[in-house]
Amino acid sequence: MKEKENNHKKFDLQERFIDYAVSIIKISEQLPVSRTGKHISSQLLRSGTSPAPNYGEAQSAESRADFIHKLKIALKEMRETEVWLKIIIKSKLIKSSATLSSLLHETDELISILFKSIDTAKKNNER
Repeated sequence: MKEKENNHKKFDLQERFIDYAVSIIKISEQLPVSRTGKHISSQLLRSGTSPAPNYGEAQSAESRADFIHKLKIALKEMRETEVWLKIIIKSKLIKSSATLSSLLHETDELISILFKSIDTAKKNNER
């Protein structure tokens, strides 16, 4: 039973990353069809949907170093996404700031989770 609970927790985080990617897709669809909107949409889609598959790949990493590397990629992409979201908010390209605020909050939480996971994996690697 314990193993099943651990797997469930692992997949909960994977689901959270997938839900995050879906939210990013929905936000990108709300951006204006202008030169600026298309550029930001493209960048946001690339960086904001990348963490989910990178986290998925980390779950079947070939080594602890590979695991850390894949989580670092996901973290890098999350930080880039955070910047794009802040640009969208400051430039007021999308009017629904409540949705953007909650997405920015989720971004911060996922960044914290990835940072802590990387830190823990590094410490465990040193042992």
